Amino acid sequence: MDTFIDFLQWPAMAVTLAAAFLVGARHARRRVFGFYTFILSNVLWIVWGLHDEAWALITLQLGLTAMNVRAIFRNHKEARAESRQEATA
Repeated sequence: MDTFIDFLQWPAMAVTLAAAFLVGARHARRRVFGFYTFILSNVLWIVWGLHDEAWALITLQLGLTAMNVRAIFRNHKEARAESRQEATA
């Protein structure tokens, strides 16, 4: 189990990079997906942090999760507007 948890930092890092790429997208739906991806990375980092008792990292990830949830709500409105535009085009 320890080996798996130690390995978890690599997928967490990869998911974080993918999320950062996605939130830079021009389309709101991709940004929203990026914020969901960030939340996945937050969860992965929290699991890794619990194992290593990295309390500052866990606190950081919880704060970032809250910011990502906020960003999802803010971007959903724009994503709905994009969907409506595509439907009428």
